[in-house]
Amino acid sequence: MEKKKPYGTVLIKASIILDFLAEQPDTSLQEIAKGTDMTPSTVLKILDTLLLIGYVNKSTEKNYRLGGKLVRYANKNIDQIDLVEITRPYLEKLQETIDETIHLGVLDNEEILYVNKLDPKNQTIRMSSKIGITRPLYSSAMGKAVLAEFAEPQYEKYVESHQLIPYTEYTITNSLKLRKELDEVKMTQVAFDDEEVEKDIFCIGASIVKGEEIIGAFSISMPKYRLTPEVKDKIIQSIKQTKEEIEKTLKKK
Repeated sequence: MEKKKPYGTVLIKASIILDFLAEQPDTSLQEIAKGTDMTPSTVLKILDTLLLIGYVNKSTEKNYRLGGKLVRYANKNIDQIDLVEITRPYLEKLQETIDETIHLGVLDNEEILYVNKLDPKNQTIRMSSKIGITRPLYSSAMGKAVLAEFAEPQYEKYVESHQLIPYTEYTITNSLKLRKELDEVKMTQVAFDDEEVEKDIFCIGASIVKGEEIIGAFSISMPKYRLTPEVKDKIIQSIKQTKEEIEKTLKKK
């Protein structure tokens, strides 16, 4: 079988240069070329592009190091990894009680970014969602749970700058109706997505808060035909308990 060739060899070379700078910051062009087995002209072209996008910085002595933009990305990723690891035992425990799809998300550019997913162990029908996708705040369970934590001016700014587009016939597109639902979320500590993003899918979510900081959110998603009043009540209580346990742990960190 023919080995699949990578797309974009320049990106691979850029990655090698970045790896080198991570190990040996404040290095000259000649030293980078020697350490990466590339010609100085090739390294210079790639460094010029990395400088342009902020992934690399150049000192007055013409030495190179990793740029602030790349470091910011790394720090954001570390925060997400920390949240995934901190919540993992609690979400796994939740899944032992509720054998459905569990998502963990963080607030990213006024959307919910999925950073972890636990698939059910004994269900034949599973969710098609993947880590790395995003969902709107106004229509998803995790999103509504996060929106409910917004201060009023922050919520008003969100509504003014976002068009509430219907994903299904059940999507809430009226800001007053959404506000009323978010008031309910504040009282109950759980939010619902009743076929608002995908037909036939029901989700129940809750925010994760540390002090006044919104850390993220998690949810349970399932085909709506599996939802009964008894199952719904069980999920709500389990999510509330999990939220309490996670937030209690976060207070200690």
